Amino acid sequence: MNYPTTPDGRYFVVRGRLWRCSNPALADDVRSALTRELMTARAAKGRAMRAGDVQAREAARQRVDAAKVALGERGPPWWTDGAPDYGRRMVRNTPYAGMIL
Repeated sequence: MNYPTTPDGRYFVVRGRLWRCSNPALADDVRSALTRELMTARAAKGRAMRAGDVQAREAARQRVDAAKVALGERGPPWWTDGAPDYGRRMVRNTPYAGMIL
């Protein structure tokens, strides 16, 4: 799916909420490997939840988080200009209000 992004490329918007984009400085092969790990971890989480395996679910959640941090979607912001992170906030409550079509 194609979601609108902020002019600076830091976020995409889903239902009026900002979500942090992956770090564009990552090499393509690194991004691909991390994305594969993220998808594998999400699938493992789903299997664990369906099986009712609490320990496996928690391990998979940790893998998902680690992949998202490595991609730059969570954790410290990947940009270096000192701008704050507005991730998970409603666009209308951020400086991006009115900038996104």
